[in-house]
Amino acid sequence: MKRLSKLVLAAFLVAAMGGAAHAKTFLSIATGGTSGTYYPIGGAIAQAVNKGAPDLQVTAETGNASVANLNLIGAHDIEIAFAQNDATYWAYNGKMMFKTPIKNVRVIAALYPEHVHLITLKNSNVKGILDLKGKRVSVGAPGSGVEADVRAIFQTVGLKYSDMKTDFLDFGATTQRFKDNQIDAGFVVAGYPVSSIMDLATTKDITLVNFDDATMAKLTKEFPYFVKSTIPANTYKGVTQATQTPAVMALLVVDEKVPEDVVYKFTKALWENIDVVHKAHAKGKEINLKSALNGVTVPLHPGAAKYYKEKGLKLP
Repeated sequence: MKRLSKLVLAAFLVAAMGGAAHAKTFLSIATGGTSGTYYPIGGAIAQAVNKGAPDLQVTAETGNASVANLNLIGAHDIEIAFAQNDATYWAYNGKMMFKTPIKNVRVIAALYPEHVHLITLKNSNVKGILDLKGKRVSVGAPGSGVEADVRAIFQTVGLKYSDMKTDFLDFGATTQRFKDNQIDAGFVVAGYPVSSIMDLATTKDITLVNFDDATMAKLTKEFPYFVKSTIPANTYKGVTQATQTPAVMALLVVDEKVPEDVVYKFTKALWENIDVVHKAHAKGKEINLKSALNGVTVPLHPGAAKYYKEKGLKLP
């Protein structure tokens, strides 16, 4: 992503007729690719905020999703960004793929869950996660958030990569390997329904592995960026029962250097015009004030915290 300038925190003042025009604060939101969910949701959020806060001018930019967006925040090259809460946690603490902590990242809001899909075939005899032993398993692309999530899950249940034959594949390659009968199970982390899994379900008799209550309790305690969630029955062809599974939250994050009053206005305008987001995209309907603090594992920006206090929410 190319930026025209470094962080725009102050308003642009346009001199005219010996005076100055009204100040306007310009903010950009780094999202994801145009074919994903982040970009259209980001555009709708910008529209909602512009409607509710006339002195802000917000635009959504294409981006490379969580890890890249967090690095932009760390370099003060973007004001606001989309990122999963697990990647945000790792960035803030300098873990996994982040060798240097990004301590200036703050949260505006949790948006919607992105679910762990542990996909398998109904004839594979994988009924629970421990049944992955001895199987051919896709664990996510190397260095990806998916693969880091899988490592956390395996640590919790006592599995190791050496217990199985692992492949390090992205979403598309994972579903293709199923079609080619080259894997028995695979992990995908994304908001449902995932188009590649829907496509797979038209050609293969798939199922999703359910995470039992004990595993969920241990996982969410050890790794607080996970939340307990469910993929509804019939989300995918042939998967007729609801599947309990971990999820991570898509977050809206911000550079701590953005002034408190600006983030307060942004947060207030977003939630008071959230109907704009609900109408713009199916996933937008899941974004609501009630869950705005779910899975928040790094500090809130003071401007956002001020708004949530006014609304009576318990701050994390």
